[in-house]
Formats: sequence, C-alpha cells, structure tokens
Amino acid sequence: MGTSGHETPEVLLNRTRFPPGKYKGKSDYVNKPIPLDALRGLMRFLHDDGIENGQLQFAPYGGIMDNISESETPFPYRSGYIFHIHYIAIWQEEGDETAQRHMNWTRRLYEYMKPYVSKFPRAAYLNYRDLDIGVNNNGYTSYDQASIWGLKYFRNNFRRLVEVKTKVDPHNFFRNEQSIPTLS
Repeated sequence: MGTSGHETPEVLLNRTRFPPGKYKGKSDYVNKPIPLDALRGLMRFLHDDGIENGQLQFAPYGGIMDNISESETPFPYRSGYIFHIHYIAIWQEEGDETAQRHMNWTRRLYEYMKPYVSKFPRAAYLNYRDLDIGVNNNGYTSYDQASIWGLKYFRNNFRRLVEVKTKVDPHNFFRNEQSIPTLS
C-alpha cells in the first residue's frame, strides 16, 4: 500500500485494466455448430481495412467440463456449450474517431453473431467485462438492474451470489462497474 501507513481501504478500488481507448472486447458462448455461411461472414470482419488488430479467440469446451453441474461453482458454462468466443479490437492510434471505429467494429461483430450463439440469456464471460451490457450506479445498484449483466455472467447462480455478497460484504465495499450487488 505505501510507506506512511495512513492509506484508507478505498485505495483497493483504484485500479485499471487496459489503457483507456486502446481495447474493446466482447464475448459469447456457443452451444450448436455455427453454419459455414455464417463463418464466411465472420471472416469478412477480420479483413476489415479500417481495423488495426481485430481478433477472434475460440476456447473449446466439453470433455470433463460436461460433468460439472452449472450450480457446482459460480461459473455456469459447462455442460451443453461447445466453445466460447472472445471478440477483440486493439489499436495504438490516438483519437476519439479511431477508438469509436474499433469499438463499433466489435459491436457490429457481436450483433452479427447473435443468431449463432447462446440465448435467454445471451451468455458472456465475466473476465472480459463488457460494459456495453450495463453498469451499476456509482458502485451501488439494485438486484434488478444488476441482473442485466449478472444473469449473462452467472445464469442461475446470480441470485445465490447476491445472497452471499449480502452476508459477507453488506456495505458493498468490494465493487466495480459490474459487481454483484447486495440485497440491502
């Protein structure tokens, strides 16, 4: 923390992930094969000349993961999912126009994939925090509002995680833009 010993616990909340305006990511889970024509369309996104570094990362699922129930851990995406996709735009050039172009590319790609990915809810991977899904109100928000992203990240485990959070962190000290809220 520091050498003076006078830092407040709020110093733990002062953290960053990626340099602002240099990275945009979104994610999806896939539970049935993507048709060949859709994959061809997906490849067209990767050849967009206006994007410095557009990437797709595919993570295969299955195997032993199919034997772990959705409720056994907070991470629900086990059985029934064949892979996970991470859509990424990375850029070095400065400027709002460049940032907006890359963020829009990622959002268009995400929209394009809508018919081919999980539904009800459309799932997302927590570690690729997608603030397009929604954010809480200055660190505090209602269960209903947080359900918008909470159900995408945790499915049926979200309510249980909110109950645990309410017991162990009733004042919501440990929070971020999409943290699990308390019930109080």
